[in-house]
Amino acid sequence: MSERLEGKTALVTGAAAGIGRGIAARLASEGARVILADRDEAGAVAAAHEIVSAGAIVAARGMLMDISDEASVTAAFTSLVDDGWVPDVVVANAGVQLFGRDAKVADLDLDSWQRTIDVNLTGTFLTLKHAVRAMLPNGGGSIILTGSPTGIRGEGAEFTAYSTSKAAIHGLGRTVAAAYVKEGIRVNTVVPAYTETPLVSAITSDPESRAAIISRIPMGRAGSPGDIEGIVVFFASDESAFATGTLVAVDGGMTTL
Repeated sequence: MSERLEGKTALVTGAAAGIGRGIAARLASEGARVILADRDEAGAVAAAHEIVSAGAIVAARGMLMDISDEASVTAAFTSLVDDGWVPDVVVANAGVQLFGRDAKVADLDLDSWQRTIDVNLTGTFLTLKHAVRAMLPNGGGSIILTGSPTGIRGEGAEFTAYSTSKAAIHGLGRTVAAAYVKEGIRVNTVVPAYTETPLVSAITSDPESRAAIISRIPMGRAGSPGDIEGIVVFFASDESAFATGTLVAVDGGMTTL
């Protein structure tokens, strides 16, 4: 790897598994110190050990962060600041999709709606809030959000809460980018297609559902965490210094073709 992130410290939320874990490993391979944050603290610590064991020449640490709980987010960022691990890069990736509970609006119960909004939208807000506070004294940084095709068009008609939360995240990213552009903080959103990770096991285990969603991807296959890593590295690096407030689809043409 080219080590484009040498000297940077990167925090990835939802990093115990799936897209977040893949991104954290790739950022480490590009030279960044990485913080793997997750409400599954043991999983985050194990993933950090795996990165170091794989030969990363930089440090990696796992830590507890429940993004839906401000006390947990505050404690995590306070610990990072106290330890000299203030992130230059934050990947706000953590989220939930409540298969079997999320539904069309007339069938959606309030608890499922609230849980999805608490994690996906409020959790992203809290991550941004404390990331910006940590970055401001250091002259800025790069924040990357994880969006979804369901927030752009009707891919998630039967997932009212999830689709709404992702559309709101897209808007939140633009708002924060505009508010802090003068302070050197950039915010960009990456939109993956259907990506096969533990989050979507309900689809991967159902051949009919899986075939239906892949049929809507012009490239004819599901995404993988590896498909997302490169664009995240670009936004994390100084190569994207003039990019902020953007929404970039890496979805096999799902929202563009």
